[in-house]
Amino acid sequence: MQMGRSSRRSFVKLVAAAPLLSQIAVRELYAQAATAVGKDPRQNIYTRLGVKTVINCRGTWTYLSGSLEFPEVQRAQAEAALHFVNMFDLQHAVGRRLSELTGAESGMVTSGAAGAMAAATAGCIAGTNDKFIWQLPDTTGLKGEVIMVGGRSAFDNAIRLTGAKLVLAYSPDELTNAINDNTAMIYTTDLGDKLQRELAIAKERKVPMLLDDAAGIPPVSNAKLYAQMGLDLYTFSGGKGLCGPQCSGLLLGRKDLIEAALMNCNPREGAVCRPMKVGKEEIMGCLAALETWLKLDEKKLYAEWNSRVDRIRKLVDTVPGVKADIYIPEDGNRYPTLRVSWDQQAWNYTVTDCVQELRAGDPVIEVLGPDNPSLVKAVREGNPNRKEPKPPSHIELVSLTIQPGQEIIVGQRLRTLLGAARKKSAA
Repeated sequence: MQMGRSSRRSFVKLVAAAPLLSQIAVRELYAQAATAVGKDPRQNIYTRLGVKTVINCRGTWTYLSGSLEFPEVQRAQAEAALHFVNMFDLQHAVGRRLSELTGAESGMVTSGAAGAMAAATAGCIAGTNDKFIWQLPDTTGLKGEVIMVGGRSAFDNAIRLTGAKLVLAYSPDELTNAINDNTAMIYTTDLGDKLQRELAIAKERKVPMLLDDAAGIPPVSNAKLYAQMGLDLYTFSGGKGLCGPQCSGLLLGRKDLIEAALMNCNPREGAVCRPMKVGKEEIMGCLAALETWLKLDEKKLYAEWNSRVDRIRKLVDTVPGVKADIYIPEDGNRYPTLRVSWDQQAWNYTVTDCVQELRAGDPVIEVLGPDNPSLVKAVREGNPNRKEPKPPSHIELVSLTIQPGQEIIVGQRLRTLLGAARKKSAA
């Protein structure tokens, strides 16, 4: 009886995957024909340098070049490249346009969300006084402390390079007690109720707060939500879900603080954030990305993303013993995401094994697993609340960065690897 039910489930899964398996067969025939006549469709500007391109199922990681730009972003950058412009005038004009789009008092385009963190910190410490701007990173006589809600992060160098001293706070009470006459800014990545509580404390004590929600778009409604909440400053990455230039970001908030951030940033010679250059092309491209998002049908876009990972799910579902489900994370990278798991111990095949085999193949496939190739490992040292990571129970595939058609390649590769591992364990 049990064998019968299992066989029926397997048959149903094979039927569901049949159209995709047919597509795989056609693709393989096309690839063989193209190779026979000396045409490789994978040749491009990168492969000619000997650099492999990647099928990115990991998400908008900076080391994997972020996201792919909207066509509107590419066109805006190409047009921006045709003219000279005064960069001060441009940032102020873009600030006015960002205000119209988001409801924030002003805004600016930065060199990523990390660049926004640095510019915001410098602005909160030195203000618009040229004497103090030139003084940084020496904070002598200035408010030089930044409270890090939740402790240190891998990105806090962007704050420390301004000369700021980090003060760690792990609860609302600790945040309240940490604020003093030397507090220049509060930094947080918390959302929801936690953010509301922290913001209330910051408002009561009249200390500006910076929310780092680098992966906060989509949903694009966050661009307006944080302005409505009255956040002093908030930032998004341009090269993640916003689908703008990778080396761009948005800093939005109070007009006086945005002006101070601009005065402490490129192209001002002598400012501590001068090295964080963002060009006219990135500025116009990032603005175009936000304008594009505000016109999109998000429901339709999410349906397209969901369908891509669902095709992968149907293919890996044909391997008995594999569990695959789709969910949307709540704390960043909020796209339909496929979780795939199996009995690692019984199969003698770990999540790490799978990640490495996918990465070593041709084409290279990157999925979200236990490793972070871009992390400076020492960043975890000195954290009093450090927790040792648990062994990973699954891999994840993030829909946003999977391009149309790639899901068939990925599903077939995963199906092959997992099927081989299961077969080997049963031998």
